Amino acid sequence: MKEHREQYGITGNCFDLSIWLLDEFQSEGITAYPISHNLHSAVIALDENGNRYLCDLGDQWIRPILVSNNHEEYTDEKLSDFFPGAKIQVKHHNEHFEILYHRPNGKISRQVYNPSTIDNDTFFQAAEYSQNQISQPPLLECRVFYENEIAHWEFNNWESFLSSNEGLIREPKLSSIEQWVDKINEMTQYDKEFLLSTLEMYKEISKA
Repeated sequence: MKEHREQYGITGNCFDLSIWLLDEFQSEGITAYPISHNLHSAVIALDENGNRYLCDLGDQWIRPILVSNNHEEYTDEKLSDFFPGAKIQVKHHNEHFEILYHRPNGKISRQVYNPSTIDNDTFFQAAEYSQNQISQPPLLECRVFYENEIAHWEFNNWESFLSSNEGLIREPKLSSIEQWVDKINEMTQYDKEFLLSTLEMYKEISKA
């Protein structure tokens, strides 16, 4: 993954990023473990007192958030500066906890996590399955700087839009693969040849 990052500028899906993050935590002596729910993967990191923090690079979180509800600093109030383009809340429900994403237009979306670790065999089997799936249509997400904040940019089904604290900004549609290569490269710095071959592959899949 690190070699591909250096060569193409790319990162990976939520499992790739979880594996990478776990390796970084291990090298720094930080206790952490993977969690998974509905083919989505994230990481729980523990501080020196055993308090749990959710680290979810796959969903483009800006920074970890405290999810141990017995900690004095835990809150279930809406919080800013954790997720691009939304305020978030942490809600606990028995053995699970839920993240509520409050968008500027009033829309609320949810993600449920099980904070219990999964064994390595199960985790890597799920990662292998995920990495061998080619989703259709193409989807790419990243964090970008926008004015005075970190926003969320998404390329999805040959459309793109930016989610910020101002709301959803839909961008003009592009008419060619070459235009999308330039646009995605501008937003992500991904290698143009890699992007061109990937998008051409998706076009061929869509014709099948």
